[in-house]
Amino acid sequence: MKSNKKLLYFLIGTSCFVSGAFVSRVSEEKITVDVLRDAQKLMGLNFKDAQLDSALSDIQDYKEGYERIRKQPLTNDVAPALVFNPVPVGYTFEKKQEAFEVDHPKKVKLPQNREELAFYSVPQLAELVRTKQISSVELTQFYLDRLKKYGPTLECVVTLTEELALQQARQADQEIKAGKYKGMLHGIPFGVKDLLSTKGYKTTWGAMPYKEQMLDKDATVVKRLQDAGGVLVAKTTLGALAMGDVWFGGKTRSPWDITKGSSGSSAGSASAVAAGLLPYAIGTETLGSIVSPSTACGTTGLRPTFGRVSRDGAMALSWSMDKIGPIARSAEDCAIVFNAIYGPDGKDLSVYDVPFNYNKSINPKKLRVGYLKNDFERNYGQFKENDQATLEALRKAGIELIPIELPDLPARDITMTISVEGAAAFDDLTRSGRDSLLVQQHKNAWPNSFRAARFVTAVEYLQAQRVRTLLVQQMQEKLKDVDVYISPSFASNNLVVTNLTGHPCVVVPNGFQKNGMPTTITFMGKLFGEGQVLALAKFYQDLTSHEEQHPPMTFANAKK
Repeated sequence: MKSNKKLLYFLIGTSCFVSGAFVSRVSEEKITVDVLRDAQKLMGLNFKDAQLDSALSDIQDYKEGYERIRKQPLTNDVAPALVFNPVPVGYTFEKKQEAFEVDHPKKVKLPQNREELAFYSVPQLAELVRTKQISSVELTQFYLDRLKKYGPTLECVVTLTEELALQQARQADQEIKAGKYKGMLHGIPFGVKDLLSTKGYKTTWGAMPYKEQMLDKDATVVKRLQDAGGVLVAKTTLGALAMGDVWFGGKTRSPWDITKGSSGSSAGSASAVAAGLLPYAIGTETLGSIVSPSTACGTTGLRPTFGRVSRDGAMALSWSMDKIGPIARSAEDCAIVFNAIYGPDGKDLSVYDVPFNYNKSINPKKLRVGYLKNDFERNYGQFKENDQATLEALRKAGIELIPIELPDLPARDITMTISVEGAAAFDDLTRSGRDSLLVQQHKNAWPNSFRAARFVTAVEYLQAQRVRTLLVQQMQEKLKDVDVYISPSFASNNLVVTNLTGHPCVVVPNGFQKNGMPTTITFMGKLFGEGQVLALAKFYQDLTSHEEQHPPMTFANAKK
């Protein structure tokens, strides 16, 4: 047992838990051949005793180095000196920037029943504000009232930014009155996932240890939306540290069935948009955190290409996988929001300066559209029927579907990237023992995942990233004959593969399950191909009315 304890101290390289307190043991424990012999079993190695003995002095030096490095304060916003590059060899960037263009609705009238505004699209709301049929202050108060009425039941809001919102709305009205109209987001309320920093308000990351955290800056995404005239009304919930839908204040609900969670981790953004509490909101995805809650809530979500949107001011979970994107009512709404937030800011060094060309010149019928034939032919429950109907609707509309396959590489094994990078991002949380404050403490929750990640060696992490390089290259080859492709949202390896390679996706509702919960299907783009994939998603949404379905807003059990 004593030998096993020494092994544990060595591998974690930090501390041990004794009687509820963490006690440093690093300097006390001597590394021996016996310790290394046990340690190498975890790594699948079999060095001889003489070889281990020769390595002892170097390993002891490493261990002492760990301690010196740990004395250097590292806040969550300090990124590693390594930046993931999703661009394969031979890739060529589009260089021409075309004018952004969307359909402008005509003759939009203020509805007699104001509650109908809750589900108006961004262009519809914009036209009402532009033509002064409703002021930004009135629209902002309308959404604030809905957030106050339904937010407690859905548990989708961490903080209402009411004072700031009304101030920004008054400013928007003044600017529009003065003829300084900034575009479709001017005067339109929005929410952001509460892992994006905002001046003057808490940024809690959904987690008890950071419940009172104040970060004195506006994240780049927040600033860009405000520069476009947007009105920030709410910080929406996320599962603690971007996992699931359980946060320090409860469990975020789907408005389609408040007995069910909204999934995560962009739980509150999807729930609030689906319930008509916000016209749109910002979410993030590392491994499904836009796709999953959009499915549970029946919203449309855009996960952009890795390196498209600055993460400055956003909580880091995985520096090489985190992505920021909008959750809205439709693909076109997502395009409008994305057009305001993409591009370099000089702060996030992973962001590329690549044009986003979304306009009416894109003819979806001329796009080469692939689909994951083998995945769609599998048996995967109630989603399959709706997915088949989606494929058939596209075929009838003149879209030829080309069968393609994903690379055959161990993508799921590479997802340990998230735990390893997350363990580094929250190193202090783990070593201090404050991870015990997180609501979720089960086997698959962050505290255990971060501890387990300490046993992944740097060599194995880097080997996984080398396989990831192969994945990036092979995806480029697989997609050479298509412009976009379609995948089941979950009954496929696609979600895992493309989050690792950084490809963009648009997830859209395409029907319901027998229990009344929504289903979705996923449209995939090439790297930096948001324009084409959004155009195809809009084309599908123009054929159908799934995105126009809204949950019953009675909430008989609503909290008062």
